[in-house]
Amino acid sequence: MATVSARVVDALRPHVSDVFGVMGNGNAFFIDEVARSPLRFTAVRHEAGAVAAADAYFRAGGGLAVATATYGPGFTNCLTPIAEAVQAGTPVVVVVGDAPTTGPRPWDVDQHQIAEAVGAPTFTVDGDEPFASTARAAHHAIAHRTAVIVSIPYDLAGAEAGHVEQRPPLDSPEPDVVDPAAVDLAVRRLSAARRPLILAGRGAWLAGAGPVLAELADELGALLATTALGVNLFGDHPFDLGIAGGFAHERSAALIEEADAVLVVGARLNQFTMRFGDSFAEDADVLQVDIADTATNPRVDMYLKGDAALTATALLDRVRTARDGGSSPSCWRAELTDLADFDPHDRDPGTGLARDGRLDPRTVAVTLDRYLPANRLIVQDGGHFSGWGPTYLHIPAPNHLLMVGTAFQTIGLGLPAAVGAARARPDATVVLCTGDGGMLMALADLDTVARTVERGVIVVYNDAAYGAEVHQYGSKGLDTGAMLIDEVDFAALATAAGATGVVIRTVEDLDRLREWRDDGTAGVILLDCRISVTVVAPYIEEIVAATSRTPRTVGPAA
Repeated sequence: MATVSARVVDALRPHVSDVFGVMGNGNAFFIDEVARSPLRFTAVRHEAGAVAAADAYFRAGGGLAVATATYGPGFTNCLTPIAEAVQAGTPVVVVVGDAPTTGPRPWDVDQHQIAEAVGAPTFTVDGDEPFASTARAAHHAIAHRTAVIVSIPYDLAGAEAGHVEQRPPLDSPEPDVVDPAAVDLAVRRLSAARRPLILAGRGAWLAGAGPVLAELADELGALLATTALGVNLFGDHPFDLGIAGGFAHERSAALIEEADAVLVVGARLNQFTMRFGDSFAEDADVLQVDIADTATNPRVDMYLKGDAALTATALLDRVRTARDGGSSPSCWRAELTDLADFDPHDRDPGTGLARDGRLDPRTVAVTLDRYLPANRLIVQDGGHFSGWGPTYLHIPAPNHLLMVGTAFQTIGLGLPAAVGAARARPDATVVLCTGDGGMLMALADLDTVARTVERGVIVVYNDAAYGAEVHQYGSKGLDTGAMLIDEVDFAALATAAGATGVVIRTVEDLDRLREWRDDGTAGVILLDCRISVTVVAPYIEEIVAATSRTPRTVGPAA
């Protein structure tokens, strides 16, 4: 008779190929069964890294993945990346040990309530139907694009399962289809616009809606733009403005603000995409297509709940019918004759060295773009530096830019995210961009990157500070002592972990990356870029400006 853990693995096998985790008392039997199965197990060094790796694996296009940790402290170490996956809409199955069925021990905590607090439902397996419970969990993760917890009580993990369960197939949920009357109304509003714009996000990419949205834009005479997570969805389309929001090129941002109708597809319109309310003109008609139950931003004037690709196709068909009836597209494109030569990546190249003698991060980013292999998968940790990658680096497709941590506004998930990305896309060069603060926070998994990533680059924007805090709060007069970091030799740490470490103090030092690229040997190279904290990313300047104009009230008014 198979064990409960074996049944859990059996239920996961149709849905996943990769498991990331840290061995502990609570998941030892589960990992043993994974080792006996076709599933691939990757050992990470910190439980948070297991969830971040599984999250990145999905975002890079590898499909659903599993993270696993023991009970108690192993589980609580997973909470931050679980919250990130929930808020980012990433399906992840987290298999953890739990208190025995006989009751909690002194070191057990109420894992169900803790998981619920960050938005992740728990599916507890029992001795009779562990397969069914686990299959329901995997199905829920996929259907609702969220993290789920599969909880295995400690005394059941190695116990025999009660009986062989019937294994009915789990149907995928039918995609939402928008009401035809709503489609007609939306088309009338878009067709009446003089300056229409289509803004697409990661949801449009996941639904495969890019090509039909480009056709819809051509029929409407609309311009195109994406969120950071939808970057390059439209390839080399001549009327693609690139990324919108805080990472937008100045010209792109100005044109987006000129739009009088904006169709937003598969994007949640967070504060960064909205530039804190400044992305769209006040009188612009904003229509949103998404799978959420309601509009995700109060700025939306009309909401269409539905699958991005199906809804875009319905809109396109209706627009073409209207064209047959004599309607004509917008003339906005004809007015913008200079867009043919516009490159959203044409940014300020920086000064080489800043006034303090350290590297200008803009120059670092420009040089990286020139030297990195074309087939690059960019993994971004959180921090001030995160503005340089999306704005300066050419990124092949949306699943080649992973920003694990931005949904929950956390740092320190970059190293393990690079592990998951590399497992999902072994054909690409994984490029992790991180700051010194996030790098130190995730240091446990530097070993994992060196050990598992076949070919990768780690770029440490080392400004000896928590740069975002320096610019946001130091500029307000707060003491910067706690915002500074003693400079660390990350190149030496990388070498000790089995990678190649190089300290970068001048632009010429980056020639080492070009040599590494051309050499073509396997392995990981870390570039410890000593950058200046004096150069501020434009998106941070927007944050500072937005918070400065927001009234702050403490306590009752006088």
